[in-house]
Amino acid sequence: MIGIIFLAVFLFLMTGIGIWGMKKTKTLGDFFLGGRTMGPWVSAVAYGTSYFSAVLFIGFAGTQGWQFGLNALWIALGNGIVGALAAWLVLARRTRRMTQNLDAMTMPEYLQKRYGAKHLKPIAASIIFFFLLPYSASVFKGLGHLFEAVFHIPYDTALLIMIAFTGVYLILGGYFAIAITDFIQGIIMFFGAMAMIGVLASQGGGLFAILSKIQEQYPLHIPQDQQPTVLTIISLVFMTSFGTWGLPQMTQKFYAIKNERVIPKAAIVTTIFALGIGFSAYLTGTFSHFFFSLDRVPRNEAGGVFYDRIVPALLTEHLPEPLMALIMLLVLSASMSTLSSLVLVSSSAIAIDLYPSRISAKTGKDISVRMMRFLSAIFVIISYLISRFQFSFIVTLMSLSWGVVSGSFAAPYVYGLYFKRATKAGAYAGLLSGLIIEILLFFVLGASNSPLAASCAIGVPFIVVPLVSLCTKTPDQALLDQAFKNV
Repeated sequence: MIGIIFLAVFLFLMTGIGIWGMKKTKTLGDFFLGGRTMGPWVSAVAYGTSYFSAVLFIGFAGTQGWQFGLNALWIALGNGIVGALAAWLVLARRTRRMTQNLDAMTMPEYLQKRYGAKHLKPIAASIIFFFLLPYSASVFKGLGHLFEAVFHIPYDTALLIMIAFTGVYLILGGYFAIAITDFIQGIIMFFGAMAMIGVLASQGGGLFAILSKIQEQYPLHIPQDQQPTVLTIISLVFMTSFGTWGLPQMTQKFYAIKNERVIPKAAIVTTIFALGIGFSAYLTGTFSHFFFSLDRVPRNEAGGVFYDRIVPALLTEHLPEPLMALIMLLVLSASMSTLSSLVLVSSSAIAIDLYPSRISAKTGKDISVRMMRFLSAIFVIISYLISRFQFSFIVTLMSLSWGVVSGSFAAPYVYGLYFKRATKAGAYAGLLSGLIIEILLFFVLGASNSPLAASCAIGVPFIVVPLVSLCTKTPDQALLDQAFKNV
């Protein structure tokens, strides 16, 4: 009962913020970037909450915690240091300055204007549309199953509730509402995660006692020949940490900051947040080796370990009801913040990047905000349909999404900020090489090796872009002067 009360209060609050945000959203810049007025705390937590979703807390933490044991903690460390701290310190200042110089609001728009490549924007926007939308649907799916397990709400009903409330505050308030709700959700996430680890550790006789026991139990649960290789661990850390540098829903946070004085403080806050959430999630997954024996770990009908049930089963057994309700809000917060960012970026791919004119032919007025709201609603509905019916080819796109998007954008984006000699041909080559490598390796190596495929897709374009650039025509000086002004 207390969980339902918490949920009702939470959803009512999110709706209220959406209505408040609507009053502050007048232009397309307001809707998509919050008018570039976000301060350090809001920007930092918005970045962190977009980073982590229910996929981390439920599926990823359970899978990696059981399969990797304490080695899963390397992922949390990489996410905090590379995915959060280094991303802010290396990318934020130049991204904000250059996107303002070029008057760019999206990743496709930035790539087109930075490289003077008119076909780069529609190609990039198409990649975002086809791969981020299924990714958002996968988050809805995971959240729906969690609601079904914890609140005993039918899966279809849970999906409709989540989509309705996510749609309301996103469609009404745009990025401003997302950022404010992310901040509130981030507070719930952080303190809920700390409380979760505290309670579990106390039930196991202390954190160090649990870690020591895990060291003993892990080789008994996972035989040597089934333990992940060093290459697997490194590729997973690389994919989930460095891979965020090419995700549009993450880099958008740099466009929206108020000024450069925000960056150092935001970098620190984001790092603390990412380390706290990451270590809490993966520690909970590894705790399965302490709290579950081989005959008690959740299993599917075929007898294999049911990884998505490990964390929910552990928490349901060992957390008191009020804290379990708070953890449910934690997972809900993580998912809704990720979903809203994904839907906003996906809808912008059409409304900003692919739609040629945002002026009404009848009235002559700017209809961009109205169009973004309409498309956001359409994308939320499409996400529901994908989550509900799980078309087989969409499931494949979900598996490919992270590697394709980051592999396509990371190298052209980063070189565009720092390397003046990077050319239009180099950007095209980098984008296409990342896209092709991810798709080929995914099917050649198999889904079980998807982290390695994604890591190659992200890393290879960093070699391709400069090699092609040095062999092709030097960029136009006027374009470089505009892009690198005061950078």
